[in-house]
Amino acid sequence: MSVELSHSNGTRLSRGRTVFLVALIGGVFLIYAVYLFFLQIVNGSEYQSKARQVALRTVTIPAQRGEIYDRNYDTPLVTNIDSFALDIVPAELPREREDEILGTLAEILGTTKDRLLSKIPSNLRHGYQAVELASGLSFETIAFIAERIDEFPGITWHNKPIRNYLQGGSIAHVIGYVGDITREEIQILYNKGYDFGAVLGKSGIERQYDMVLRGKDGKLYRTVDVRGRRVDTGPQEEDPPTLGNDIVLTIDRRIQEVAEQALGNRIGSVVALRPGTGEVLALVSYPWYDANSFYSENSAASFTKLSLDPTFPFLNRAIQSHYSPASTFKVLLTTAVLEEQAFSKDQIVNCTGTYTIGDRVLNCHKKTGHGPLDLYGALAQSCNVYFATVGTEHLGIDIIADYARRFGLGERTGIDLPGEITGIVPNPQWKQKTYNSPWVGGDTVNVSIGQGYLAVTPIQIANMIAMIVNDGVVYRPHLVKEIRDPVSGQVIESIEPEVFRTTQLHPDTFAQVREAMRGVITDGTANVVITTKAVEVAGKTGTGEVGLDGNWHSWFAAYAPYGSTKIEDQVVVVVMVEAANDWEWWGPYAANIIFQAIYANQSFEESVNALNLQWLFRQR
Repeated sequence: MSVELSHSNGTRLSRGRTVFLVALIGGVFLIYAVYLFFLQIVNGSEYQSKARQVALRTVTIPAQRGEIYDRNYDTPLVTNIDSFALDIVPAELPREREDEILGTLAEILGTTKDRLLSKIPSNLRHGYQAVELASGLSFETIAFIAERIDEFPGITWHNKPIRNYLQGGSIAHVIGYVGDITREEIQILYNKGYDFGAVLGKSGIERQYDMVLRGKDGKLYRTVDVRGRRVDTGPQEEDPPTLGNDIVLTIDRRIQEVAEQALGNRIGSVVALRPGTGEVLALVSYPWYDANSFYSENSAASFTKLSLDPTFPFLNRAIQSHYSPASTFKVLLTTAVLEEQAFSKDQIVNCTGTYTIGDRVLNCHKKTGHGPLDLYGALAQSCNVYFATVGTEHLGIDIIADYARRFGLGERTGIDLPGEITGIVPNPQWKQKTYNSPWVGGDTVNVSIGQGYLAVTPIQIANMIAMIVNDGVVYRPHLVKEIRDPVSGQVIESIEPEVFRTTQLHPDTFAQVREAMRGVITDGTANVVITTKAVEVAGKTGTGEVGLDGNWHSWFAAYAPYGSTKIEDQVVVVVMVEAANDWEWWGPYAANIIFQAIYANQSFEESVNALNLQWLFRQR
């Protein structure tokens, strides 16, 4: 009996265990089923999206940069043209054939294998992410590679627009050029949206307004496997790129061309600006360069050749070179004499041809001397003895330096171009700090006639003349007039005139200086050269000695029309021809042609003919 009960109890216990086990297994399956239901049905789309994102790789679609126009907004100075870039997928490049493949590519592209290797970041050497090897390639080059694609595993290409600079010559220093971003630049600009393969402005307007011009790159999304290899899954998604904005310059193409031709193949620069607004109408620097050569398949060789050129064609001499201002500085000294009343404008200084201070003898440019001169006569004849006497004995270096700084010398003008330099306004403290030697009387003599340690840029001299025209107000020089929408052409932003500097002098002082500058043209050193009848010009010549070999800079700084108060009519022109050229006193000749062209609305050839200067160009 007890045995039967024990057996019955064992059977029930076994059944209970079985039921419990079945229930447990069923419960687990039910939980998994519910969980899978939520994963696949309820939250399926969410997880699918996340999985897709993990499997997606993005490829950049370069945005087209905005176009650049002159002030007339008719024909662009800069556009974009289709071009190709060559890519490599490093992981698909057979290690055993790496040298052979890259060596052959280097020959085709006109570069070196090491240069191609340097384009591949070390962290991507074994990855499936495409890396750009070269850009600016022609269709013919890509077709040549495509026909032999079996010889180049891992090599692909994509469309990448490049800049087309339609206006050659001196405008290159204004517009600048673009290039691929470097690793050093990426470290600085990564947080501003730049990435490897981006195109970046390297100089000029292209650099200064890169964020305006560059637009926003698009994205092409590709599905890849766990190793990063592309998987074909049908149509690709993309975010289209956004065009960069267009820029309208203050430059007048006609005036720029005239100024360029008037300067000719002479190392130097020309600045033409509206003093009442700061708008730059022309900015010329010679020698210049062809920016289009940087986008050819021999771009590296072109860039290297220009970089090694001893005439420094990349240098924008209007803002990046400083010189002794020579006699153009006498305009500023005239202002100081009149305002300080340290020496009557009617008082006479007798120029005998020399001025002696200590053991230093200064010679006037007229060896026999000018004889007795007052202030107006001294400026007209550019008499060194007069200004050395007044500057040294009646003004002194502290007053001269103060006026130079009031006129903005010794500091940047703030023009919207990169690389502007400050120049030098010397004084005793500066010399002691720089050369560890005391200031002497001869230093003041040198500064008084625009020589010695004094150094200015052509754009600073243009501002100096503008301040005289504007009765003590200078507007910041600028090269951008408007920013426009690339599709509609509507103005997004207009650049308004900005006061850069003011100086509180008596209005009559400026009027007298302008009168004295007019005397330079009618009765002085520029009388035989400034012959235009299209407008009345007021200005100042300058001849600066360089070294001890009889080399001379040629300056001419002027404005027109003399006597006009209409700011829309006024133009300041500064021409600077370096001593590196054969001496020919070219500054005033070039300015004469430029003023004639501006105010008679003529081309260079028409201006030369109107001024009867054909002989001047035939003999050169």
